[in-house]
Amino acid sequence: MARRWHGNDGRRAEALARLWLRLKGWRILASRVRTPLGELDIIARRGRQLAFVEVKQRRHLEDALQCLRARQRRRILRAARYWLAGHPALAALDIRFDLLAVSGLGRITHLHDAFGDRDIR
Repeated sequence: MARRWHGNDGRRAEALARLWLRLKGWRILASRVRTPLGELDIIARRGRQLAFVEVKQRRHLEDALQCLRARQRRRILRAARYWLAGHPALAALDIRFDLLAVSGLGRITHLHDAFGDRDIR
Protein backbone atom coordinates (compact mmCIF):
# COMPACT_ATOMS: atom_id res chain seq x y z
CA MET A 1 0.00 0.00 0.00
CA ALA A 2 1.33 3.45 -0.92
CA ARG A 3 2.13 5.78 1.94
CA ARG A 4 0.09 8.96 1.98
CA TRP A 5 1.85 12.23 2.67
CA HIS A 6 0.36 14.50 5.28
CA GLY A 7 0.68 18.22 5.99
CA ASN A 8 3.32 17.72 8.69
CA ASP A 9 5.47 15.74 6.24
CA GLY A 10 5.34 18.69 3.84
CA ARG A 11 6.37 21.14 6.54
CA ARG A 12 9.24 18.88 7.58
CA ALA A 13 10.34 18.57 3.96
CA GLU A 14 10.30 22.37 3.60
CA ALA A 15 12.29 22.80 6.83
CA LEU A 16 14.84 20.27 5.60
CA ALA A 17 14.97 22.05 2.23
CA ARG A 18 15.60 25.43 3.90
CA LEU A 19 18.42 23.96 5.98
CA TRP A 20 19.93 22.26 2.93
CA LEU A 21 19.79 25.51 0.92
CA ARG A 22 21.44 27.45 3.76
CA LEU A 23 24.24 24.89 3.90
CA LYS A 24 24.71 25.42 0.15
CA GLY A 25 25.17 29.17 0.66
CA TRP A 26 21.64 30.41 -0.05
CA ARG A 27 19.99 33.05 2.10
CA ILE A 28 16.32 32.33 2.71
CA LEU A 29 14.34 35.50 2.07
CA ALA A 30 10.91 34.01 2.69
CA SER A 31 9.10 30.71 3.00
CA ARG A 32 5.51 29.58 2.80
CA VAL A 33 4.56 32.85 1.13
CA ARG A 34 0.87 33.13 0.42
CA THR A 35 -0.24 35.52 -2.28
CA PRO A 36 -3.71 35.99 -3.79
CA LEU A 37 -2.37 34.07 -6.81
CA GLY A 38 -0.83 31.08 -5.04
CA GLU A 39 1.76 29.94 -2.54
CA LEU A 40 5.55 30.01 -2.90
CA ASP A 41 7.38 27.42 -0.83
CA ILE A 42 10.81 29.09 -0.56
CA ILE A 43 12.35 32.28 -1.94
CA ALA A 44 16.14 32.21 -1.68
CA ARG A 45 19.05 34.34 -2.82
CA ARG A 46 22.70 33.60 -3.44
CA GLY A 47 24.68 36.47 -4.89
CA ARG A 48 22.82 37.78 -7.94
CA GLN A 49 20.67 34.67 -8.19
CA LEU A 50 17.09 34.68 -6.90
CA ALA A 51 15.35 31.30 -6.79
CA PHE A 52 11.71 30.49 -6.28
CA VAL A 53 11.95 26.96 -4.94
CA GLU A 54 9.09 24.47 -5.04
CA VAL A 55 9.52 21.63 -2.54
CA LYS A 56 8.01 18.23 -3.26
CA GLN A 57 8.24 15.27 -0.94
CA ARG A 58 7.78 11.98 -2.72
CA ARG A 59 9.22 8.52 -2.50
CA HIS A 60 10.98 8.85 -5.87
CA LEU A 61 12.37 11.80 -7.84
CA GLU A 62 10.30 10.87 -10.89
CA ASP A 63 7.13 11.18 -8.81
CA ALA A 64 8.15 14.68 -7.69
CA LEU A 65 8.79 15.74 -11.27
CA GLN A 66 5.42 14.47 -12.41
CA CYS A 67 3.71 16.48 -9.67
CA LEU A 68 5.02 19.75 -11.11
CA ARG A 69 2.49 20.05 -13.92
CA ALA A 70 2.00 22.98 -16.29
CA ARG A 71 -0.92 24.35 -14.26
CA GLN A 72 1.17 24.47 -11.09
CA ARG A 73 4.11 26.04 -12.93
CA ARG A 74 1.79 28.81 -14.18
CA ARG A 75 0.48 29.35 -10.64
CA ILE A 76 4.01 29.60 -9.24
CA LEU A 77 4.99 32.01 -12.03
CA ARG A 78 2.00 34.28 -11.32
CA ALA A 79 2.67 34.20 -7.56
CA ALA A 80 6.35 35.04 -8.18
CA ARG A 81 5.40 38.01 -10.36
CA TYR A 82 3.06 39.23 -7.65
CA TRP A 83 5.74 38.86 -4.97
CA LEU A 84 8.35 40.62 -7.11
CA ALA A 85 6.00 43.56 -7.66
CA GLY A 86 6.23 44.17 -3.91
CA HIS A 87 10.04 43.77 -3.93
CA PRO A 88 11.17 45.79 -6.98
CA ALA A 89 14.83 45.94 -5.87
CA LEU A 90 15.06 42.16 -6.28
CA ALA A 91 13.49 42.11 -9.75
CA ALA A 92 16.85 43.02 -11.33
CA LEU A 93 18.47 39.80 -10.09
CA ASP A 94 18.84 36.66 -12.21
CA ILE A 95 15.64 34.76 -11.52
CA ARG A 96 15.03 31.05 -11.79
CA PHE A 97 12.54 28.44 -10.62
CA ASP A 98 13.96 25.38 -8.88
CA LEU A 99 12.53 22.12 -7.63
CA LEU A 100 13.81 20.49 -4.47
CA ALA A 101 12.65 16.90 -4.29
CA VAL A 102 12.86 15.33 -0.84
CA SER A 103 12.65 11.54 -0.73
CA GLY A 104 10.99 9.63 2.08
CA LEU A 105 14.46 8.97 3.51
CA GLY A 106 15.41 12.65 3.53
CA ARG A 107 17.56 12.56 0.39
CA ILE A 108 17.40 15.84 -1.52
CA THR A 109 17.67 16.35 -5.25
CA HIS A 110 17.98 19.95 -6.41
CA LEU A 111 16.87 20.65 -9.97
CA HIS A 112 18.05 24.07 -11.06
CA ASP A 113 15.79 26.00 -13.43
CA ALA A 114 13.26 23.16 -13.22
CA PHE A 115 10.80 24.62 -15.65
CA GLY A 116 12.75 27.20 -17.56
CA ASP A 117 10.34 30.15 -17.36
CA ARG A 118 13.07 32.66 -16.66
CA ASP A 119 11.53 35.74 -18.22
CA ILE A 120 8.89 36.66 -15.68
CA ARG A 121 9.07 40.41 -16.01
